[in-house]
Amino acid sequence: MNDFPADGIGAAWLARRFAVDTTARLPVVSQVGGRRTTEITDGYRLETYLESMRPQDTVAAHLQFHLRHEVPHLELLSRIFAASGPEFVQAWVDAEPTGQYARRSAFLFEWLTGVALRLPERIGGNYVDALDEAKLVTATAGRGVRSPRWRVTDNIAGTRYFSPIIVKTEATVAASAINVAGLLGELADEFGEDLLLRAAAWLTLRESKASFVIEGEGDRTARVQRFADVMARRTGVGDIPLDDRRLGDLQGEILGERTTLANFGLRVSPVFVGETFRFEEVVHYVAPSASDITDMLAGLKAFLRKTEGQSTVMRSAVAAFGFVYIHPLADGNGRIHRFLINDVLRRDGVVPPPVILPVSAAITDDPAERRHYDVTLDSVSRPLMAFIRDDIKFAREQTTYPDGVVSNFVFTGEEKARPTWRHLDLGPHVRFLAHVLRQTIEEQMRDESRYLRSHARARAAVKQIIEMPDLQADRVLRSIEQNAGLLSNVLAKELPVLNDPGVWDELVEAVRAALQDPGTAR
Repeated sequence: MNDFPADGIGAAWLARRFAVDTTARLPVVSQVGGRRTTEITDGYRLETYLESMRPQDTVAAHLQFHLRHEVPHLELLSRIFAASGPEFVQAWVDAEPTGQYARRSAFLFEWLTGVALRLPERIGGNYVDALDEAKLVTATAGRGVRSPRWRVTDNIAGTRYFSPIIVKTEATVAASAINVAGLLGELADEFGEDLLLRAAAWLTLRESKASFVIEGEGDRTARVQRFADVMARRTGVGDIPLDDRRLGDLQGEILGERTTLANFGLRVSPVFVGETFRFEEVVHYVAPSASDITDMLAGLKAFLRKTEGQSTVMRSAVAAFGFVYIHPLADGNGRIHRFLINDVLRRDGVVPPPVILPVSAAITDDPAERRHYDVTLDSVSRPLMAFIRDDIKFAREQTTYPDGVVSNFVFTGEEKARPTWRHLDLGPHVRFLAHVLRQTIEEQMRDESRYLRSHARARAAVKQIIEMPDLQADRVLRSIEQNAGLLSNVLAKELPVLNDPGVWDELVEAVRAALQDPGTAR
């Protein structure tokens, strides 16, 4: 939430005028002061203007200032329009039917609220974009749709039910520009395509296991293998799973038959993310109402369609984190959230099959990265919870919902939360995913490729001394590692040739020499 300056203009003035606030921090806040300055803190800007820049003391003038000089903020506009009603926008566009900011405001009012204004007779002027593509992620050039009604091009990425905000700060633009395909190409040049493909199966299993660790279920071997199999078969295949049928199929494959759910697919029950602490429910995040899910998923799908050709890092971040905030399923949301990262990367053609980037492993292997992941999620959930805490209740009686969920959770703040759910600020999530993807490729995958290269050298060294199948050579390598170079009785009985004078010592020395490859520790 925001700390607006005392003499704020633009968005700050509008927020005070209508007594509204946003759960997302506004990227730009403006005020009037003694000299013109720009202060940037953690990417957020405080702009101070001279008195000559102060807008007239009208809603229309401050809204025009916001659209022209600040970063248009859909959550804020949604809350302002809900509080103001249509009168001031109607009066403004009636007075200035050819003015670009009046027409943009009229378009945005109708787009955000679904309430139609009266069209002035003398509407005119050149077509203008609804949002400034220099400030925000918008639809890819050519994918905007002209609205003759207001002579505005609808270039908003998404629909009014789901259109996240990604501000083009210097940090976010740099994060979006990370060349995932190029980083993978460097690995392939260093280790070879064959070795990279051999690593794919292990990396898929590792990603599955780490995904369960994030959810506190890292010891469920059968479930880990099942999820790994789903990722191997389903990543980038068919239509993206963002509707009831496809999500139900995917959820069923991931969860298996042993579940308390009555059916797979979109939930019909309320849901929150939290934990039980000393027999009390602690709520960390409340997900959108079940009645909103279908429209929101369609909006997420529209975002991906409208932004085709843009940064795959940005698109995969929006797909994955947008999905987990919508939380459309009664169970399995976290796994599909992380599945979607690789799914979009595959669909965008930057990660070839069968490679799966072990992003979950990169998060779980480093406590600092796990905290970074949690902090990123909290950038939405924490301010939202402060906004709606009083609207959360737990009833005395449990309710059994048609999807098999039994719950006494009651939430009455849907109207307050809806602008946040629809217009999530996902800039921090793009930056986080870019960082994790780079770390995944440059550290996780490089370490795995080094290990496999060294393992191949060691296996070849063993077979140079004694002819044996690969499986037996691997047994020898494992025994050398596990027994600190000593010959175990079990292996000596299994392979009598190892007892010949000098053979085992020669093997150990050859293996150690072959493993002299930096970064092979696992």
